[in-house]
Amino acid sequence: MMEVLHISAECYPAAKTGGLADVVGALPKYLQAVGISSAAVIPRYRLPWIDQRRWEPVHIGAVRVDWRHVGYSVQRLESDELGYPLFVVDVPGLFDRPGIYADPLTKVPYADEVERYLVFQQAVLQWIGAFDATLQPRVLHLHDHHTGLIPFMMQYCPEYKALGHIPTVFTIHNAQYQGMFGWNSVFTLPFFDSWGRGVLDWGGVVNPMAAAIKCAWAVTTVSESYLFELHERSMGLEPLFRAEWAKEYGIINGIDAQVWDPATDPHVASRLEGRDADAFKSENKRMLCDAFGLDSSLPLVSFIGRLVGEKGADILPDAFKRILHSGTPVAFMVLGTGERAVEDAFRFMNHHYRSRFYALLEYNETVSRQVYAGSDFLVMPSRVEPCGLNQLYAMRYGTIPIVRSVGGLKDTVADLEDPQTPGRGIRFDQFSIEDLQHAIHRGVAMYHNHPDIVSAIRNRIMALDFSWESSIRRYIAVYHRIGAELGVATPPKDPSAATAPASTRRKTPGTKQKNRAS
Repeated sequence: MMEVLHISAECYPAAKTGGLADVVGALPKYLQAVGISSAAVIPRYRLPWIDQRRWEPVHIGAVRVDWRHVGYSVQRLESDELGYPLFVVDVPGLFDRPGIYADPLTKVPYADEVERYLVFQQAVLQWIGAFDATLQPRVLHLHDHHTGLIPFMMQYCPEYKALGHIPTVFTIHNAQYQGMFGWNSVFTLPFFDSWGRGVLDWGGVVNPMAAAIKCAWAVTTVSESYLFELHERSMGLEPLFRAEWAKEYGIINGIDAQVWDPATDPHVASRLEGRDADAFKSENKRMLCDAFGLDSSLPLVSFIGRLVGEKGADILPDAFKRILHSGTPVAFMVLGTGERAVEDAFRFMNHHYRSRFYALLEYNETVSRQVYAGSDFLVMPSRVEPCGLNQLYAMRYGTIPIVRSVGGLKDTVADLEDPQTPGRGIRFDQFSIEDLQHAIHRGVAMYHNHPDIVSAIRNRIMALDFSWESSIRRYIAVYHRIGAELGVATPPKDPSAATAPASTRRKTPGTKQKNRAS
């Protein structure tokens, strides 16, 4: 039995573009660790990690889309390497393409996204419907708008109403993307009760995120501050969030402390030995700067992430140039891809600020680990930041975060001058070049004038516990609050033991046999 099934467009390490994948990859693992059998299901993209593994078919079916039927198969990862069962939905012609949401070469989003994720969601529901009733999940945990129509289908679509008794939790990782599409595409939807049209509609279009907020049994966001912000600024959903407040919960994300461990991380050049954080930082900084031609004698301020307005990346080129022209003794590094104008600005800077600036315009997981380990500061000037994981990774590797006071950044990074709590980093409030410049100047001045304070802060933030254990307890409380009957065992003493119990692994093939029989 899978007590909790996570349904998502991404799951690390199989398919990742951002923090959504990290969260979905960690939640079932840590639920397993406390005795709650969990699994995840995502589409089968044509990605290296997926293609290099063996998959076993467990269910075959077809979904009606307008006038035709689209075939699919659900497949299970044969190995137990993730510590929980991972399933993929293989839909030939829709997901067997390079990239997840867009072509990786042209960066043009796939034009049939509505159809792709409608097929995926229905395929998952058909698969669950083929389970023996005693083996059906106790909770469907849905992530972002790609799965937002599942609660609606379970309540208003005759084909899926038999699953309506299963509690649903909808987690919003980013409300900037709501999956909206016009009513002219309504024929891609399964047949639904006519009185459900108003549930789908928001502002004259079909809005999967709005439908999920209305229909899910519980709605969570990935930080408490972000939940409050959505009541005030959520791209038109403000009145809906306010109306549904009684079932909303803000739960801060954790990080997988086994994957993000400076003492064992195979991606960093020099691993942490004992408690010598200064040696760990110094050696990794030297290697990072040597690799990219930066001056290692200067404080290194880095940015890792998507180069988009949401992340505040558009103000970075001008802010960095102002600081460099002012003569401030600092070096900058950028790792990421995004908007063409921002990328072009950084390409220009690569040629004009040698030894003081370097931008690697690609997604590279290995390099990102070295940047976390080798940087002195990580800057996050986000316009919107639902939770933010980069600041947690940075602190785990002894890098001091410089963040804007928004969303999860506000919840996790206390300013060094805050008298109420031991500081963890540097915060600024206004989204402006001036505020960002001042925040970076604070960090640079501290680095040059008070190296003992920098060392103390590094040791303090590396000792912080951002693991999933406390967040998992809050998710379990939400599951129980909406009526899910789950078995909770004593957590293992060693978090690395977060694998499925043998009894759980034996039950999964039973599900497979039932699906084949159907």
